[in-house]
Amino acid sequence: MRRITRAGLRGVGLLASAGALCALAVVPAGAAEPGTTWQPEPAGDGGTGVVVDDGTARFDRTTAFGAPADEGATESSADPVDVVPTGFLPLEPHTLDAPTRAVESALVADTPPGSTATVDVRGRKDGGGWTEWVPVADDRAELPQTVREVQGRLVLTSTGDAEPVVREVTLTATPATEAESEAEPLTEAAPRSYSVFATREGLEGGTTANGHTIAPRDRFVALPSRRALSAKGKTDYSVKVCAPNGRCAIAPVWDIGPWNTKDDYWNPSPEREMWKDLPQGLPQAAAAYNDGHNGGKDQFGRKPANPAGIDLGDGLFWDVLGLKDNSQVQVDYLWTGSQRLSAVSTEEAPEVQILARPEAGAESVGIAVNATDVPVQCTHGEFVRIDEGQYLPTSAFDELPADVPGCDADPAATAPGDTTTTPDGTATSPGGATTTPGGAANAPGEAGTAPGGSTEPSDAADPGDAAGPGDAAGPGGAAAGPGDARAAAPGGDTPAADAGGAAAGSPPSAGDPAGTTAGRGPTPTGTPPTGTAADGDGPAAPSAGTSGDTAAGAAPGGGSLPDGDSQAATIPGSAQRAPSGTR
Repeated sequence: MRRITRAGLRGVGLLASAGALCALAVVPAGAAEPGTTWQPEPAGDGGTGVVVDDGTARFDRTTAFGAPADEGATESSADPVDVVPTGFLPLEPHTLDAPTRAVESALVADTPPGSTATVDVRGRKDGGGWTEWVPVADDRAELPQTVREVQGRLVLTSTGDAEPVVREVTLTATPATEAESEAEPLTEAAPRSYSVFATREGLEGGTTANGHTIAPRDRFVALPSRRALSAKGKTDYSVKVCAPNGRCAIAPVWDIGPWNTKDDYWNPSPEREMWKDLPQGLPQAAAAYNDGHNGGKDQFGRKPANPAGIDLGDGLFWDVLGLKDNSQVQVDYLWTGSQRLSAVSTEEAPEVQILARPEAGAESVGIAVNATDVPVQCTHGEFVRIDEGQYLPTSAFDELPADVPGCDADPAATAPGDTTTTPDGTATSPGGATTTPGGAANAPGEAGTAPGGSTEPSDAADPGDAAGPGDAAGPGGAAAGPGDARAAAPGGDTPAADAGGAAAGSPPSAGDPAGTTAGRGPTPTGTPPTGTAADGDGPAAPSAGTSGDTAAGAAPGGGSLPDGDSQAATIPGSAQRAPSGTR
């Protein structure tokens, strides 16, 4: 049966006659609701799960992304299914003569029972980056700010044998009001940043939500919302992830997960697609795992095996950040700020090293993946500062903004992430002093104050503890400074057991197979570094050349590495770690 899918164009009328199929009628511009109307073409080859043939977009089950069934998301009359394959097809951007904040859409589509065809839209911001993708709902999509360039994205889903087909897409941009059109001066604002639990993606050889084939030691991340999903090969949405050892990585968002698919937890609560009752910065999986939110289940009715809010590609997890197990990390959602952004360009190299000081030969404190947009704060000779204690050579950029200022003075090589914020509002100031929401501060090394007001011994892992020089910073605190204990290179230590006695890499529960992303079936995972436990294996033995006397979690030189158990103890309400590679 052929259906006309109405996705928000108020001027759509259905014309029907005996023996004829329904057709689409668009009210001309200048009628009751004037606006700019256009019919976009597919944008290159950036789609997945959708093929285009003679101007018609057809669902392609062989390349579709599998996500757990979402109640009410399909018109299925068949038995419930566990997976809804989903396809994405970016459409060509369109430049407008007048700014807009509201975009409406209409589709001529065949959507048999068990399938859907919808549209996401986004707009290009004044600073050059894109807003997040906003699903069209309730007749229109409201963008977070006025824009003059709009892009659409087809979203097709299917269960069973249903295969939706889209024959025509019409978008209409409603002119912004005079008040909305008044441009406010662009001010520099840092991106949103939250401390969340990270797990390893695994899934080597599998396919991400944007169609990317996962390579060994890959460098990308997954977030549990399609609102910040970059197209295949693109880096429109990138994050900076910093581990407790102070190492950081800037990488693109190429997958959806873990656990949920509509949890844009970094947005203000009223703007979240789901879970508007949760505070900004708190992933729903963490709330379900720790506090029994939604009956202790994710949006698909599963009980999360960990509180993860981000997945890391194996190369980021093992090689760049030096993690040996799931861990709390600090994440900057780079597209949410209004800082100057410039794209890294490394020609044939996959990444560029982030340096601790603006000088050749300075130690590396992380990497930026090629083509990602990074913040540009100021220039220091032949180097660009992207954050405190983080520099890239100017040769790593094809182009820099003309108005980038010079750095005021030679900055000290401080560690990145001097001030971090957790969803409960606790902030860590430079030097390791912890500032509570009430304003009280603990100097480095002093005993912290437990949430209930009691003072714990200084050696206890408590939310109020601060990491002094030489200590491994807790996941919610400041990143480790140059003198702090660094994470051992992957392959030395044996992961410690979690609260349930299972070692890192031990098999997950039967309800959530290792290496599944938001319900996608298991695919082969990458080979871990020597001495670590692979997904599904038991604890790994120490690698050759390591001392049997070195306890798991010990850092070179006798320092203490933060493992999952101690990290969980330093974050209020955080969970004990779960096996690597699980969702």
